[in-house]
Amino acid sequence: MPTNTDLKPLLPTFRVLHRHAKMTRFCMALFDLSGTLHVDDHAIPGAVQAIDRLRQTGMPLRFVTNTTKESKRMLHQRLTAMGFHINPDEIFTSITAARKILEAKKWRPWLLVSDEAMEDFEGLPTNDPDAVVIGLAPEKLNYENMNKAFNMVLNDGAHLVAIHKSRYYQTKHGSALGPGAFVTGLEYATDTKAQVVGKPDAAFFLSAIPGVLSTHKLNEIVMIGDDVRDDVCGAMKAGLSAILVKTGKYREGDENKIEPHPTFIASDVVQAVQYILEEL
Repeated sequence: MPTNTDLKPLLPTFRVLHRHAKMTRFCMALFDLSGTLHVDDHAIPGAVQAIDRLRQTGMPLRFVTNTTKESKRMLHQRLTAMGFHINPDEIFTSITAARKILEAKKWRPWLLVSDEAMEDFEGLPTNDPDAVVIGLAPEKLNYENMNKAFNMVLNDGAHLVAIHKSRYYQTKHGSALGPGAFVTGLEYATDTKAQVVGKPDAAFFLSAIPGVLSTHKLNEIVMIGDDVRDDVCGAMKAGLSAILVKTGKYREGDENKIEPHPTFIASDVVQAVQYILEEL
């Protein structure tokens, strides 16, 4: 997977392509999941049919998510139960990206992730940990664990890895605090910066599109999501086009919080897919 260092000389060119190249068609679509295609265990109305309709065009689809509440296997089962027709190989999770980084750097993690997500880290050495890995784990993000993580980073020199830094996410009961606040607190207390793995990191988006760039430009790949920073701004900084949907965590005026503005603003994923189809 590309590293941040690998991408630095390329990103300015990607941004120029996005701002100045005339878009004639999309060649691939990346979809966020929670808040874009579903909320908890309920599909956004029309989302299943919209994805099926786009798939009929033959366009490659990828589903990129920061979710750390469950393993990729469990996530796929839940999406299938909601009616989505998605191949497991089309799903790219920040947990998978985190594991790849841990393996590449040979770090031994102390995992602050949910029990449902632990199976995606099976086989990694965790004895005498030298890295703190934080995901969305409400039952584990308490003072005792935060204090332990603080001391590991500050006094023992452990690496700080954030699977993502989402501010909040949407549930059927309303908004819920994400892991970003806890990661930021540890960064502040330890005077260090976490390595962020998932969205909005450019390498995460690019890891989902191998082989496409041999015949297409980055701005011909479109990201669809409800998070204006992690989904939309992150994708556009990587050179992709991006559609912001007004479902999930969207709040009125979110589109004005980033520059440049989203490629398109849709009421929901159904309208986003219609826009993509019109471009085809």
